[in-house]
Amino acid sequence: MRHLRALCAIADTGSLRKAARQLGMTQPSLTTQLRRIENTIGGRLFSREVTGSRPTPLGRSVLCRARPIVAEMNALLSEVRLEAGQTADARLRIGSTGSRAVVGWLRRLRDRYPEADTTIHIDVSANALLQMVAANQLDVAFVHEVEGAPLRVPEGVERRMLVEREPQFVALAETHPAAARPAVRLADLAADQWMVDPSVDGEGPGLRRVLAAAGLNPRVVYGDYLTAADLVASGEVVTPCQPTARSRQGVAVRPLHGDPLTVRLFLASRAAPAARTGAAGPDPDTALPADTEATGAAGPDTARGAPLDVDALFGDLADAYFEIAWASSAYRQWLVRNESPLLRSHEPRARDALDVLDLAGPAEVS
Repeated sequence: MRHLRALCAIADTGSLRKAARQLGMTQPSLTTQLRRIENTIGGRLFSREVTGSRPTPLGRSVLCRARPIVAEMNALLSEVRLEAGQTADARLRIGSTGSRAVVGWLRRLRDRYPEADTTIHIDVSANALLQMVAANQLDVAFVHEVEGAPLRVPEGVERRMLVEREPQFVALAETHPAAARPAVRLADLAADQWMVDPSVDGEGPGLRRVLAAAGLNPRVVYGDYLTAADLVASGEVVTPCQPTARSRQGVAVRPLHGDPLTVRLFLASRAAPAARTGAAGPDPDTALPADTEATGAAGPDTARGAPLDVDALFGDLADAYFEIAWASSAYRQWLVRNESPLLRSHEPRARDALDVLDLAGPAEVS
């Protein structure tokens, strides 16, 4: 367990020095320990770069197995200590596949539950996060599902739909001819090399399906989105990206004409006991309004024994998502142009913003 925790700390911090500080040991000791682990496994788990330590393909494979084990052990220790009366602190364990909305969500959750020990687990695999919810390693998880590539939702896990159809934009070099257009057609990228992250569930098959439907067969390569920016800026690849993604130096983020690539965003939690026994409960595929009032419905227990209000967590997530979506100029225009239900759930705030932008309504936005 000590070795697995060390590997997770190095991956999470991206630095041997920071990981050593987090683990309460010296950097030379952690370096020696990592060398011993790699000798045991028989391959390098991290590549040492100027910007820090990044997992190798073998390292990512080991981490995919290590993280659930570490999370399960942490949960075991917390529950045993709770039963032994060693702690009376509330716990809130959330997960996410990664979104700029997570920062605002965490801020709201800490305001709502100031006494709780709130932790977050980020994983590019939505299926892995859903399994952690089902195994009681996470209370809730915010995940995305690629259109045409359904996730494996375990029994006993229910969904609250945040966004039924979020468009995926494209990141390309600022010098790319298509970057001069407000929206890019797939045909404009027919000669480009696409890159997807193979560890993101459904991303590769989803992209290939869309390209095939458009009659295109460009080369698709695999890589890590965390290191893709330089490749995109140099013109080597183009990549799908979230509509809330920030443009980096040399990189342009543009909508795709016709929105061929889309995902669904939802919050997963364990079903209330009544839902498991077949009693009437919320429709897992029904979107809930972001301003739904807390109902105190049964949910996972906090360490203090009070039921977790998943509806309130969902409302905080919806507010955080709208905040970051509205801050993105290109995505804001998309939301208005498509009369997104997200605007209706935040109508007063959206209407105020439209007035500031001198946009009377969706019909007047080109």
